[in-house]
Amino acid sequence: MFEEPTSAVVQRYLDELAGDTPAEPVVKALLDRAVRRLHHLCAALLHRSYPRLARPPLNLHADEMLGAVVERLLKALRQARPGTVRQFFALACQHMRWELNDLARRLDGQPPVPDVDHAQVPAPADSGSVLSPAGRRMIAAIDALPDAEREAFDLVRIQGMTQPEAAAVLGVSAMTVKRRLNSGLQLLADALADLDPHGIDPDPP
Repeated sequence: MFEEPTSAVVQRYLDELAGDTPAEPVVKALLDRAVRRLHHLCAALLHRSYPRLARPPLNLHADEMLGAVVERLLKALRQARPGTVRQFFALACQHMRWELNDLARRLDGQPPVPDVDHAQVPAPADSGSVLSPAGRRMIAAIDALPDAEREAFDLVRIQGMTQPEAAAVLGVSAMTVKRRLNSGLQLLADALADLDPHGIDPDPP
């Protein structure tokens, strides 16, 4: 049975949040749909950047971390309104790092950093005002990719997952992720052919 790509569904929920729809049910539905990707992001960030938290005495698991991050996002999304899928997952990763930093400080016996005002840091904003014209074109070209190619590109090139990790999130094989990523990179290369050819690195074999 065909399942609509997560990025497309998340974007639809974000569009609803920007309108007049009551926020709470939309946020819950959004997080429910995004939870598998959030779990993989938690696991990747925990084991790559904070491996000591996964060892004794804390023995942190991705499931535990995910619960704390979802609570943070429920609170943040009362005010924050990320406009794109990329902004939403950037916001999620920001809260993952804050959660892990707080746990690391607690483990080291340091006081936690005071809670931030979520209204002041809703999400990394679109950076059109600071990007060069070429940078804005690259962002627009990525956003214009077909859903399957954009998801593979976002997971591997933007969110930093390996191809097998991205495959687990998407429920496809690593070879399918590689094929979609290569297709997306070729589309970007064609769309941005007049820019510096080194601006988009080819996917390694």
